[in-house]
Amino acid sequence: MKKSPLVLALVLAFSSALRAELKLPAIIGDHMVLQQQQANPIWGWDTPGTKVTVKFAGQTQTATAGSDGKWVVKLAATPASGTPQRLTIAGTTTQEIQDVLVGEVWMCSGQSNMGFQLSRDWNGDLEAAASNLPTLRLIKVPQVGTQELKPDFKGQWRLSNGDSAKNFSAVGFLFGRYLHQILGVPVGLIDNAWGGSAAEAWIRRETIAGDPRFAATMASVAKHEAEIATGKAKADFEAATTKWKFAAEAAKAEGKNPPAAPLNPEAWLTGNARPGNIFAGVVYPTLGYGLKGVIWYQGESNAGRAYEYTQLFPFLIEQWRKEWQQGDFPFYWVQLADYKLEKPEPGDSDWAELREAQTKTLAMPNTGQAVIIDLGEGKDIHPRNKHDVAARLVRWALAKDYGMKLPYRSPEFKSLAVEGEKMTVTFDCFGSSLRAFDVAEARGFAVCGADHVWHWAKGKVMGKDRVEVSSEAVAAPVAVRYAWADNPVCNLFSDDGLPVTPFRTDDFEMITKPKPTNPKP
Repeated sequence: MKKSPLVLALVLAFSSALRAELKLPAIIGDHMVLQQQQANPIWGWDTPGTKVTVKFAGQTQTATAGSDGKWVVKLAATPASGTPQRLTIAGTTTQEIQDVLVGEVWMCSGQSNMGFQLSRDWNGDLEAAASNLPTLRLIKVPQVGTQELKPDFKGQWRLSNGDSAKNFSAVGFLFGRYLHQILGVPVGLIDNAWGGSAAEAWIRRETIAGDPRFAATMASVAKHEAEIATGKAKADFEAATTKWKFAAEAAKAEGKNPPAAPLNPEAWLTGNARPGNIFAGVVYPTLGYGLKGVIWYQGESNAGRAYEYTQLFPFLIEQWRKEWQQGDFPFYWVQLADYKLEKPEPGDSDWAELREAQTKTLAMPNTGQAVIIDLGEGKDIHPRNKHDVAARLVRWALAKDYGMKLPYRSPEFKSLAVEGEKMTVTFDCFGSSLRAFDVAEARGFAVCGADHVWHWAKGKVMGKDRVEVSSEAVAAPVAVRYAWADNPVCNLFSDDGLPVTPFRTDDFEMITKPKPTNPKP
């Protein structure tokens, strides 16, 4: 028997009502931490047109779900509280978020040295054993690379304990634990690091594509995408794989390590280097969540393009702040550590140029840099001492954001005076003074003359903030560099134990500056 149109309409309406449900993103859930002393967005999805009411800490906020079902309210600022509270959200259905705290929220981003798990730190077993801190909360965002903006991710807030902390970012956890124990307030940490990631993957695709400064990079990306789409890249990959198999068998027969296998180009489409991929799949699902700031450890993957990074890194920070719409929130990063072989002679270095790009970014407001040129391991890109890395980062936050009087900034180059064969370098020591570690001589300096040939130089600490530099091989020096190498041998610190920031006084052309595609004859 045929159903009347009215009956069909009622059946469809009833079915829709059964399916209607208030939905919340993973970042808004049990055990979450809200940022104190600022308005905090709370959002989710419901049937379009539905009025949604959010209640928390004595306040009530309302919103109406838009045509796409999304709704957003802003909770008024509240003070820190370690007392568990309930957040109630009522729409088509009602959900109650339990055990909500208010304190400090920091995002922990970057590549593998930020993602480096606490269990792998030299003292990771002890740190995990000391991590039973129920008002320190942790959440990890899975690694999803895509060009499609993802509204949510799979994850949940967890209380800090031996089980949750050991798999969390070591730098992030130790940074957050310092804040938690020193400030005496709840702390929430969001770990979204992705090993090997390139900076351009962390930025919205449209914004980086629309900036002419990055036109060459985006043109290369478009070419690569076209090759994958046409099958050329796949054919090249298959040919390279066949060649690699023969090389691997030959190496095995000779008792040698096989060469690295070629990478499948199709994996790049959802990987950590394609512009916009990490922003869309990892950053976007948390976009707008109330933050105090960001800590960042990345740059290794961009070292070969340090010239570009000088503009790309500040652009990333600028865009994140625009995306979050929470003002110029603090953004603190770790400068690249020492890595690779120690070279017998001074010269150029792409890692040194990347460090310089990071230092130049300090010109942006509310930024800070933890110098760790003494904490790396030449044969391992992942140094295992993350405790000192976190300690140097947290000094910036404690001094600049929480009003504590602590030494936090590494000495930086200030000025240069040349008199005959000697140079006097003056540093800004930010209230401290210089000292050479282990031996009296300040090591790590190189000078050059008009010929631009670099020679090692001797350094002598003169007073609180000056170093006299000279080399018998250079009678008329014109420029000086310090710790300018992939893995420099250097020993100059502040009296507070912070290493001097690597620098150069020359403006010679960077080795990572792109060469003209059609050079003139």
